[in-house]
Parts: sequence; structure tokens; C-alpha cells
Amino acid sequence: MTMVVHPAPSAFDAGFKETIARLVDQTKALYLSDQIPWVIGYSGGKDSTAILQLVWYAMQELHAEGKANKPVHVISTDTLVENPIVAMWVERSLNQMRNAVQAQGLNIIPHRLTPAVNDRFWVNLIGRGYPAPRYKFRWCTDRLKISPSNNFIRNVVKQNGEAILVLGTRKAESAVRAATMESYENRADNTRSAVGLTVNKQLDRVWIYTPIADWSNDDVWQYLMQIKNPWGFRNQELLGMYQGATADGECPLVVDKSTPSCGDSRFGCYVCTMVGEDKSMAAMIQNDSEKEWMLPLLQLRNEIDVNDSNREAKVKKITRDKSNRDFRRMNGSLTVHINEHGADLVRGPYRQPFREHMLRKVLEAQKQVQAIGPEEVRHLELLSREDLEAIRTLWLEEKYEVEDSVPRIYEQVFGKPYEEQKRQAHSLLNAHVMDKLKAKCAQFNDPDGLLYEQLRTLLTIEERHSKLLRRAKLYTELNKSLETMAFNNIDEAREFALNRRLNENNIKLLLPHITEQEKQQLEWENQKLTESLSREHDNTRFLEHEQIQIEERSE
Repeated sequence: MTMVVHPAPSAFDAGFKETIARLVDQTKALYLSDQIPWVIGYSGGKDSTAILQLVWYAMQELHAEGKANKPVHVISTDTLVENPIVAMWVERSLNQMRNAVQAQGLNIIPHRLTPAVNDRFWVNLIGRGYPAPRYKFRWCTDRLKISPSNNFIRNVVKQNGEAILVLGTRKAESAVRAATMESYENRADNTRSAVGLTVNKQLDRVWIYTPIADWSNDDVWQYLMQIKNPWGFRNQELLGMYQGATADGECPLVVDKSTPSCGDSRFGCYVCTMVGEDKSMAAMIQNDSEKEWMLPLLQLRNEIDVNDSNREAKVKKITRDKSNRDFRRMNGSLTVHINEHGADLVRGPYRQPFREHMLRKVLEAQKQVQAIGPEEVRHLELLSREDLEAIRTLWLEEKYEVEDSVPRIYEQVFGKPYEEQKRQAHSLLNAHVMDKLKAKCAQFNDPDGLLYEQLRTLLTIEERHSKLLRRAKLYTELNKSLETMAFNNIDEAREFALNRRLNENNIKLLLPHITEQEKQQLEWENQKLTESLSREHDNTRFLEHEQIQIEERSE
């Protein structure tokens, strides 16, 4: 039996030139229909390049007609942990746009956006101790990608009342994407559907324009290969970058959150732990020996990743991850997690030794990349001085880590002085005295350093209050510190927390109005708690299946 394969429908069935001309005319008409400024989301990928080209050609015609009066903002968000090949590509493209805009006299304004310092990846992971992003704690996307662009768009709305956001989303990306886009098109409150706009559920007074919504993958590439890039970039190089990001050189990479991956490959942040393996960067290195300088970046991800297709390897990674993290949450509390395999404490932020280890690893990777990479990355900074100072401040002020380790680690890695802000040395709270205190605590059976951390924190709290005229909150802070550090080791804390949960459940079982379903749930939990408290209980299966999570809490 012969199978007939029908080609996917093309947006250009009515004719390529005619379709492009109609889209440009549609874009011009929409631009002239009001005074609302436009914002184009540009990631450097194929879809965002295609929509920017369409708008650019429309602006050229409008400029020639003397009608290109309102601004078109082009925004590109650099997470600062992007694959450097793509980050440099986008930066060169934005620079080329600025030159082209000036030469052509167009009202197009390119912007490179970055996360606020306190939202940056390494500041949160190394500074605050946030664990690497995972399924139930994906803290990175909002901070690194969404917030910078949304803040920019909100400012445009604040100044102008509304904004039109131009995106390269396409229905052909997936059935789910198609259904979502169509639902917004057909909403009752979509009062501008007749002109091709849809509402935005996340941003108030922002309209969405998707000029290539009905294009296929092939349509996008056909357009990019046949129509010259109007700001002078070569789209053939973009195609080459896509091909170089996969082992077979055919499957395209992904450079923004809205674009689907091809199979299991993806492209984006070099530290991303939301996928099993960064196949795109590995493929780039495999396909081009001149890109081997990116290996140190690939290895950084391995330091924090807990994913692995091999069952035994994953257990080892999760066990290692747990050992690197505090058994207390960010606010010092103990939280019990129960599943069908047992009960255990939910781990909190990374502890000081691992955070210092990661700072050293990132700085060493930066040094290696600068040494072996091409000229254009000789000054690449994985951690800027601004980032280092933010980490330093978090360690000193929020973590009470008065050793002030950031300058010391920096100087050990680079062999030169740390040239940022000098902090006044303290006669007691300094690295030299803290080393002596740590050695003394070790004599009292303190293998995990918990006693040392408790004494250091108490000394720091007292020292800070000694400078105040009113010390009303001193005892409150001291008591809170003592409560959160009341355990000699994690086993003691775990036993306490599981027994506390068991007692709480037993009290609930005595309540008069408990339902049968609630009773069964509590009895099931008690069984798992009791099993986990037993010395004979094997915690390995729990480790295999646990979804580690942590929530940021303000208290």
C-alpha cells in the first residue's frame, strides 16, 4: 500500500509576493488606524525576525509617504545566562538595527532589556541560595524573561494609555497554541478583532498583533531566505545557527519561551535545568571545534542539575542536591513532604559551602572562557561587579555570613584585588576570628557547622543592635534565631518535624466533624510518617520520586 504524504498548507498558496504585499498593507493600515505605539518582541529567532522584517518594510513605505509618525519599539530581553552565541548574535543585530534606523530615518527604537540585579540568575542562586529551577519551583522565567519585557510595556502604556504588542506566535507551533490563539480571537471583549488584534490576558490595555499567525515553519524560512533583511543582517547566517544547534544539523533551535522545541532539543539559557540535557549547546560544540570554549558553561549546568534518564544516577544527583541544601526553608521553618514512598523534610536554600563553591565555579568558568574563547568573548562576564556586590550584600546582611567571602574568592580565582567597595573591618566579626570560632565549634561535635552558624548569627544580631539607640527588637530577633537553629543536625530536625506532623494529624483525627475522606487521608499520612520514622525504612525510593520544591516566603 502506497502512502500519499500531503504537503502542509502554506500561507503563500495565493502567491508569495501577493501575500507579502497584502501583509505589509495590512500592517500599514493598522499602524495608521490610531496613535497607539507599537512594541515588537524580538528574540533573534526566525519568527521574531520575520515579523520585524514585515513591520520594517511597512515603516519604510510609511516613511516615504511621510506617515511614520508614532514609534515602534523593538525589545529584546537578555537573561544574562543566554547561550553566548545567540546573545552575541542578538547584540550585533540590535547594533546593526540602530545604524540602519539612523541611515534610513525610521521611527524604530531598538532596546536591549536585562533583569534587575536582584532578579538575576546567579544573584538568586548564589546570593539567596535558591535551588536550581525545577518543575515545581520555576522561579527563573518570570524574573529573567517576563518581568523585564512586561515592565517596559507597562511603562509604554503608562505614558500613552495603550500599546500594541507585535509577536511572532504561530498556530502551526502546536494544537494547544492554535486553540489558545483562536480562543483569544473569539473573545467577546476583543473589540478590535476586525483589524487583526486580540486582547492580552496578562497586560491591561495591551493589544496583540500576530501577523504570521497562519504561517508554517517552511513559510517562515521561505520568507527569510527570499526577502532581504532590511537592517542589513544576513538571514542565511541565522539559518546556519539553527542548523548548528542540533546533532544532525537539521532541527531548529529555540530562542524564546513561546517557541516549541524540536523533539527534545531546546535553545536558551546555558544553565537551564528544566530539560534533561542542553542538546543545542552540546551540538554546537560537537559540530564546530571552534566553539569548544563554551564547554565550561556546559559544565556549570552539571553542578546544579538533578535530571538524569538513568535511575541510579538521578538518585545520586538528588541526594547530592539535598546535602547541599538547608533542611530549613527560607523563613527558617521545617516543612514535611509526604508521598506514597515516605515522608521527609522539604529542603530549603543552598547552604554557604555550596554557594561559595558555585561562586568559585562561575568565576573559574568566566576566566576559562576569556582565556580560550575568540576575541569577542575576551571580556565576557558571567558575573558583573554589580552582581558580585549584590551577592556580597545578601551574604553579609541576610545570611549573616560576616566572613565576607566574595572578595577572597574573587582574588583567589583571578589573582588580583577585588576593587569594589571597601567595607569597614570589624574587630570581632571577621574571617580570622570566625575561623577560630569554627575550629572551636568543631571540638564540640559540629560536623554540619550548625553550632557555628548559630553562634555567628547571634553575635551578628547583637553587634547590629549595639549601634542603635533603641534595641527593642533585639530579643525578638535573638529568639527567632534560636528557634530556627534549635537542632544539632538534620536527623534531629527531621525526627522532630515528622513527629510534630504525626501529633497534629492525631489531634485532627479526634475532631468531631471530620469527614471520612479526611480521616482516610490523615491515616494514610500517619502510616507514611511512621514508616519514615522507623530506622529500618529505606528512603531511597522516596528520593527517586520526590519532586523537590521550595517556596519563597516573606516571613
